Amino acid sequence: MTMMPNVIQFQPRPQQTALRRPRLLVRAARIGAASFNRKRELPRLLKCDELPSPEAALARLRAEEAQLNAARLDAQADYDLQRHVLVMIAILAEMALLVPAAVTYPGTAIPARP
Repeated sequence: MTMMPNVIQFQPRPQQTALRRPRLLVRAARIGAASFNRKRELPRLLKCDELPSPEAALARLRAEEAQLNAARLDAQADYDLQRHVLVMIAILAEMALLVPAAVTYPGTAIPARP
């Protein structure tokens, strides 16, 4: 085996932990995710002019959500519940974009049982 000086070794990324939030917060986010308009609402949430890629947007949203959750847990006076719900909605919508859509080929779908 030869050593290649132009190869960079990257550290493995730590697995992102699942979000554990109050049931009501998650329920509100799931309901709102159905009507989330990425083009309209994401620039307003992230305070940017251009739409970032779903990966970049998700990283920024998760960082902001962590700050909002810390404020919620500390019962800080400047905690904004409405913004927390909006950020959670955006996180769910961006995660849905990153999950590959199921592909069905004509004639291969299993018919539903009556």
